[in-house]
Amino acid sequence: MRCPFCASENTQVKDSRPAEGGTAIRRRRECADCGGRFTTYERVQLRELVVVKRSGKRVPFDRSKLERSIRIALRKRDVDDERVERMISGIVRRLESAGEAEVTSQQIGEMVMEGLKLLDDVAFVRYASVYQNFQAASDFRAFLQKLETQ
Repeated sequence: MRCPFCASENTQVKDSRPAEGGTAIRRRRECADCGGRFTTYERVQLRELVVVKRSGKRVPFDRSKLERSIRIALRKRDVDDERVERMISGIVRRLESAGEAEVTSQQIGEMVMEGLKLLDDVAFVRYASVYQNFQAASDFRAFLQKLETQ
């Protein structure tokens, strides 16, 4: 594993333990060259997924991109990292076990919105504003009114 600080490949595993309810292994690593410590996660990948964008373009599914977009919505929100990881792993598991090699970005977006709605209301609205391409304050108002009536 390459060190994220100095790019050295001379790293050692210091501690391993199950994570995410036994669906992943969390490894604590240390770089022998710079002394930097970092954590990696090892997960089972059931199949190679391809995401079909709205434009029709096909790109390989990237778990880190999914995580990044969720973490942006959750920025400065007090939500436990373990809950976020469980949500992300759940989405990935649902996508992989669906039996399809291709998934649409819309399917992924809907799953993220479902998860964020249960996790944090503010993050849910933040994500929705980007996902549904809000253009004005009236879009926010309409979305929030629709939420309140549900």
